[in-house]
Amino acid sequence: MDNNTAYRIAFSRIKGINPSVAARILEHIGTEKEFFTLPAREIGTCLPQLPPALIADSYRRGLLDTAREEQEFMEKSHIRALYFTDDGYPARLAECEDAPLLLYTLGDTGLNAARMVSIVGTRRSTPYGMAFVENLVAELAEKLGPGTVIVSGLAYGIDVTAHRAALKAGLPTVAVLAHGLNTLYPAAHRSVAADMLRAGGMLLTEYASKDPLHKGNFIARNRIVAGVADCVVVAESARRGGALATASLAMSYSRDVMALPGRISDTYSQGCNDLIARNQAALITCADELIAAMGWQPIAARADAETQPALSLLTPDEERIVDYLHEQGEGSLNKMCVDLSIPVAQLTGLLMSLEFGGHIITYPGAKYRPAR
Repeated sequence: MDNNTAYRIAFSRIKGINPSVAARILEHIGTEKEFFTLPAREIGTCLPQLPPALIADSYRRGLLDTAREEQEFMEKSHIRALYFTDDGYPARLAECEDAPLLLYTLGDTGLNAARMVSIVGTRRSTPYGMAFVENLVAELAEKLGPGTVIVSGLAYGIDVTAHRAALKAGLPTVAVLAHGLNTLYPAAHRSVAADMLRAGGMLLTEYASKDPLHKGNFIARNRIVAGVADCVVVAESARRGGALATASLAMSYSRDVMALPGRISDTYSQGCNDLIARNQAALITCADELIAAMGWQPIAARADAETQPALSLLTPDEERIVDYLHEQGEGSLNKMCVDLSIPVAQLTGLLMSLEFGGHIITYPGAKYRPAR
């Protein structure tokens, strides 16, 4: 761990800091180290809008002392810091105004995978919701393969079901925690967390080892669950709960939200049904619907695309021919000569070029149809 880590940890713990504020401070000051070593008067001159309490020597010294203790703990525990300017910092999360400056991570999962899916729901999950999550993750693994990461919060119910389903399906899975990496809550999921790490997953948090655990942490961590993913799936939820808060945050970040519908009499389907009824979430029952909604290509489609010849750029006349065939369904040489006003000798050459380029297919009787 480099010498700048303690300064970055300390800088990330400034009260009210976020990426845009941090960028403005660094633009004027230079580096995190300089923020903690320059005299308060000099910082105040550069950044008069900062409250004096935030640049007071005693405040900055306290942050740095705490950060150095945290760095020692991290080195002993093999914890890595992901800073908001690092390449490995999750790019999706970086788009969010309230993203944490620094993440503490344990494990090896890349947070910029091609596809990141967050799955959330009630702690009081039913067999219906758990079966849906298990099937969804298994189908995502089968149809999308590597490059797909499952994210959740390691809580009871839907969260831990999602992590276990990912382990079973061979997908990496990330748990966003509401506490430091010196402990694990709930303790009953310690073995699941260990399995996740052994399988290439990750434990992730914005909290340092000495930060107290309280209810507000769980609300705050929901923004990371939402922001780090491409989409959020709500498997089961009552009309109030953390899963709905995560869905609301996801919508504010312009993430796709999907929800599993259920019977109107089922308490833990009412929140999902409400999201769907208010057009705040798309209805989802299987992986195919998620894949289609996200515009992702299944493995089979990707393989087919790789075997197809590369499409060449078309000339204006070639574009006219392809458009014509799409409109008509098929065409004959003689009819196309008349309809398109292209001489037969020229049209024959154009059709041959389009066939070799994979744009059209020739059928018996000198008929031509579009390839796609």
